[in-house]
Amino acid sequence: MFKSKLFLSASTVVLLVSVLLSVGFPSSNHSGGDDDVEVIPINGGAVGPESFDFNPVDGGGPYTGVSDGRIVRWIESERRWNDFAVTSPHRHSCGGPEMEDKCGRPLGLKFHKNTGVLYIADAYFGLLETGPNGGLATSLVSEAQGHPLMFTNSLDIDYTNGLIYFTDSSQLYTRRDHALLVLTGDRTGRVLKYDLESKEVTVILQNLTFPNGIALSKDGNFLLVAETTNCRILRLWLKTPKAGKLEVFTDLPGYPDNIKINTNGEFWVGMYSRKIEALRWIHSNPWIVIVLSKLPIAIVRVSSYIIAKLGGEGLAAKLGVDGDILKILEDVNGKTWRDASEVMERDGCLWIGSVKTPFAVELKIQE
Repeated sequence: MFKSKLFLSASTVVLLVSVLLSVGFPSSNHSGGDDDVEVIPINGGAVGPESFDFNPVDGGGPYTGVSDGRIVRWIESERRWNDFAVTSPHRHSCGGPEMEDKCGRPLGLKFHKNTGVLYIADAYFGLLETGPNGGLATSLVSEAQGHPLMFTNSLDIDYTNGLIYFTDSSQLYTRRDHALLVLTGDRTGRVLKYDLESKEVTVILQNLTFPNGIALSKDGNFLLVAETTNCRILRLWLKTPKAGKLEVFTDLPGYPDNIKINTNGEFWVGMYSRKIEALRWIHSNPWIVIVLSKLPIAIVRVSSYIIAKLGGEGLAAKLGVDGDILKILEDVNGKTWRDASEVMERDGCLWIGSVKTPFAVELKIQE
């Protein structure tokens, strides 16, 4: 009887949350897509080109990680993706979320411009690297301060001192259950740095709310960190008299994922969707947060599945060096691109990735 009541109560809360969150999605039929766009399907039945980088040695790419644990590269001359690396030797039945912890889920990628080594933030296996020829990646960091990396997400490299900065989005939940981070307002996320020479790893920020994308400024004076749940970008000063100070860089109209710098020192931020005001109500009612945090994960997955099916739009922003929003890019109902994980500017085009879609998008920049 007790279990039946608990299940009924839990189901009621999940249904309530799903209905409330659905209010935040737009109903407009307008689309921001245009003719200067190319949709490039991912091969092998995988989805989710979440982040991009180009090889600094030969300019090839982009390279991106996908849902079955592969890192693939785009061969422009052949108009196809080619397998480059994997983050796990386990390759059986890879592809679905239920196999991510075995097959790997590469998210953030960054080449070292001096060595051609590719550094990888794998959601389950931590910080890894693979040489210029690819293959099976090797582990660099899987824990810090005695705590395992639960949800390694994004990274950037300071070439002047050999430091890699990266995010661990939660110490409680894995990528597979990222909806719980947002629903419960989880504040166990961390930012870490790894010294390529000493091999030491240090936690530099903690108690963050879903730290996600990360990017260094062009001069290396500060580090930007996306706090997804709070719809904002934080700035940590690394140099200048402000070194060590953490401040809000900008507030955003949606949930930010990755941050990518362009050649002008401006920042592109991909956003999953517009801000859902009902989440503020949920987080302001502790009893709902407590119930959600104690529910069996299987029940909460039902809620996140419902939310995912409600729709989403394409949304991104370009930010100036002082945090000003210079441009908003939209595809309101996601007819061309949606659920943006990353926007990377390259040679007059924007490469747009999403952790959910089975394709990447190349969009010509409109002046």
